[in-house]
Amino acid sequence: MSRIGRMEITVPSGVEVKMGDERLLTVKGPKGTLHQVLPEGIDMNLENGKLHFTRQNDGQSALHGMTRALVNNMVTGVTQGFQKTLIIQGVGYRANKDGKKLVLNVGYSHPVEMIPYEGLEIEVPEPTKVIVKGADKQKVGEFAAKIRAVRLPSVYKSDRGINKGIIYEGEVVRSKAGKTGAKK
Repeated sequence: MSRIGRMEITVPSGVEVKMGDERLLTVKGPKGTLHQVLPEGIDMNLENGKLHFTRQNDGQSALHGMTRALVNNMVTGVTQGFQKTLIIQGVGYRANKDGKKLVLNVGYSHPVEMIPYEGLEIEVPEPTKVIVKGADKQKVGEFAAKIRAVRLPSVYKSDRGINKGIIYEGEVVRSKAGKTGAKK
């Protein structure tokens, strides 16, 4: 039995949950509107402001839990939203906004320009800090990962003990020892 799938989701006031045609679930709240197609064999019902999920057979326990988690992320996203913070480390490395575009100067011969997905908001409070905000947890995580992939943190070279690159806030990057160059 799926422990996560059995848990109920409390729908806060101001959030509207509707099941449309072809199992399309729509969650609307103050931060936006999100859509998700529920898989076959997983049923949802709304009673007294709480969402309950059931499955038709025991072969769908993983799908049962995943569906409940996705809908919970949708409800959280339209009420509170999600955000990822990235830190840029390295001498001369910086970021800024040019209209809606994010411009990264991270050691390449040219600045890297990135256009955020629809529904996402980019903030650059400092030249070495980028915040990605949005209602859709998957889009926020994916765009933050694309920013990080522009200059992955170096694990060998370090500048005064600081690894160069783009990391998530709170991420610990362990430095590796380089070649020892031992002579025989």
